Amino acid sequence: MRHDRTVIGYHGCDASVAERLLAGDAFKPSDNDFDWLGRGVYFWEYGADRALRFAQEQQARGKVRVPVVVGAVLQLGRCFDLLDTRFTRDLAADYSSWEAIMRDAGAPLPTNAGAAPDHKLRRLDCAVLNWVLDTRAVGARISYDSVRGGFTEGTAVFLGSGIQTETHVQVAIRNHECILGVFRPTHAERFR
Repeated sequence: MRHDRTVIGYHGCDASVAERLLAGDAFKPSDNDFDWLGRGVYFWEYGADRALRFAQEQQARGKVRVPVVVGAVLQLGRCFDLLDTRFTRDLAADYSSWEAIMRDAGAPLPTNAGAAPDHKLRRLDCAVLNWVLDTRAVGARISYDSVRGGFTEGTAVFLGSGIQTETHVQVAIRNHECILGVFRPTHAERFR
């Protein structure tokens, strides 16, 4: 099933990176072993403030000097959409195959780590998603352009609430052709 849905995504980064992107340079995909949705260029779907907060968190870690946000028009193309039960059901089934292959090879299984409940180092999720998407691209010749997922994250917005402060939808673009254009957010002074 193809999703030619178009969304607005926001990418938190350093001001120097933002200027290069706005001038036409390509986004650099992330390929960390803890990326929540596997390899790709990461965007917060309709989440400019969350993207800025991410860039500010990176500044606190010394990875960003001047935190800013770049907006992008994204066409999801063939999307492995984890907000659709069809894909989460498939992922659960594929996990069993991946786990068996890893165990047969005597390889240790990665785990998600970091402070509970968020476990921001998603090594298990990343490994499984990369394996599933790579396997489908080769075996079934199904190449996914993007991965999309919803994440409840942060603390309760008020006592007893089920709504959390950093809940978001994230998109990882695997096919650069799905990034139709970039822009400086309208309220740019807030995002630089």
